[in-house]
Amino acid sequence: MDIQRAKEEIKQTVRAYLACDDTGAPLIPPVRQRPILLMGPPGVGKTQIMEQIAQECGIALVAYTITHHTRQSAVGLPFIRERNYAGKTRSVTEYTMSEIIASVYAAMERTGKQNGILFIDEINCVSETLAPTMLQFLQCKTFGNQAVPAGWIIVAAGNPPEYNKSVREFDLVTLDRVRRIDIEPKLSVWQEYARAHRLHPAVTAYLELRPQHFYKIENDVDGVQFVTARGWEDLSAFLQAADKLDLPVDEGIIAQYLRHPEVARDFAAYWVLYRKYHQDYGVEDILQGKPFDAVVERAVKASFDERISLVSLLLAGLNTRFAAARSIGAVTDACYQQLRSFKRALGQQPEAKPAALFAEQCESYRQRLEEAKAAASLLPEELAARTRTAALLDIWGKKLDAVLDADDAFDTVRAAFNAQVRRREDAVTAAGDALEFAFDFMERAFDAGQEMVVFVNELALGPDSAPYLAENECERFEQYSQKLLLHQGDDEILAELERDAIRAEEHSAEF
Repeated sequence: MDIQRAKEEIKQTVRAYLACDDTGAPLIPPVRQRPILLMGPPGVGKTQIMEQIAQECGIALVAYTITHHTRQSAVGLPFIRERNYAGKTRSVTEYTMSEIIASVYAAMERTGKQNGILFIDEINCVSETLAPTMLQFLQCKTFGNQAVPAGWIIVAAGNPPEYNKSVREFDLVTLDRVRRIDIEPKLSVWQEYARAHRLHPAVTAYLELRPQHFYKIENDVDGVQFVTARGWEDLSAFLQAADKLDLPVDEGIIAQYLRHPEVARDFAAYWVLYRKYHQDYGVEDILQGKPFDAVVERAVKASFDERISLVSLLLAGLNTRFAAARSIGAVTDACYQQLRSFKRALGQQPEAKPAALFAEQCESYRQRLEEAKAAASLLPEELAARTRTAALLDIWGKKLDAVLDADDAFDTVRAAFNAQVRRREDAVTAAGDALEFAFDFMERAFDAGQEMVVFVNELALGPDSAPYLAENECERFEQYSQKLLLHQGDDEILAELERDAIRAEEHSAEF
């Protein structure tokens, strides 16, 4: 099955294992709560879905790659204890708490969550000395003489033997005590993940054009050659940093992430063209409404690959603006709540110094932010918004140092808030204007062709564009959504798409 379906099955398992009846007894007795064993090729996203599952289920997560452990760290260190048996004192060996089990308790204390997932990766690649411990772990849910705490669900992951020479086969006794889920890489599922996590548009556009290069593991005389989902995601992160820092990116760097020479060479060539398209077409000029007659003519004559890349560049420019509007909006909303709290505090404590009240409020906000960080309870965009809010509140607080009157203090903070509101309005307007200019260009260059279908579809699904369009009306988006997405069965549009597909194949062959 694909990784998304595996994620849903594990979420359902978490719900079932943690459910209790009216007496507080588990619906599924702990002895029947089989550990889940995920088996799939490397880099397919097994660790990432564990993080998502824990976040979405509101539980903690402790993750370990077991090959990094020795028997002592997994089981604990031995020590001698005196015991009395049948009237005689005996020296017996016991063990300190496993580092892994200790981490579970530490996570419970740090996050305040009593339930969680203990995720052990590469479980079938352990050393000879650790193999019996792993079998005991899967069969008995213990490390040495220490049991996994109640309310914690065990998920283990491993690689099939064709991907790793160190793999150990599990015996029948172990397999009969686990729930095995086999995972295969699937591009369409990964594309949804890539969109939601805002991977670099060059990566997503390239894989749209070259789906056969998404996941490859091959062996030849030069050894193993591979490209994985993890490789694409890590490369995306570097490309995004390179864009911001204006760093050079060549085939040598790309090959450090895509360990398949053919794929690395092909993407490196595409990357050069992608950057060239951005410059040649003047994407920022298009989004700012500057004349684009010349680039329209070039776009009409361009190959299919080039046209899709251009659409991707336009979307990237728009998404940057949508994200900025959302980010500023989230900070503005948080600041509004703080403004209301400050007004209440001034009314409830009229004798207090306004600057001191606001400073106390800012400190309380930062304290809650640090607690949320420690508990890992915030999504990245939520964490970023709250961090920016805290910094903004500190700036506002400094303006109150010389203000003693409560009314003047509130007016000072309100003026700063109004400036923030104007920044949000400017960001929303800038995004809306860019969207209209983008539609101007798309209509001139592609009208109702395949490119427009891709453009509108990505706007409808994007993690930044979809919320923006839900809050800000765009008449042309609604028109094209209904025309191209909701009524694709119309004969006229189907015929047009078919003609575009034929032209695309011809252009692809030329390219």
